[in-house]
Amino acid sequence: MDIRLINIGFGNIVSGNRVIAIVSPESAPIKRIITDARERGELIDATYGRRTRAVIVTDSGHVILSAIQPETVANRFLLNKDSRDEDD
Repeated sequence: MDIRLINIGFGNIVSGNRVIAIVSPESAPIKRIITDARERGELIDATYGRRTRAVIVTDSGHVILSAIQPETVANRFLLNKDSRDEDD
């Protein structure tokens, strides 16, 4: 299993193999997930003080906040996956 790294903005990178969901932070359930992760100490804020536009949930229970759109993160994820598939 190869490691897939995804740029989530401002030089921050996450392991694509651990990502479960990339969602918008607007809904109440997502806001609750963010609050719960903050209380558990599993929230990673990678926004550099900017507005949160994407919330990334990992299989380890960590929640990552990003200042780039969920669609952009997803496209980077897919582009990285496609380039890996071409190498095989």
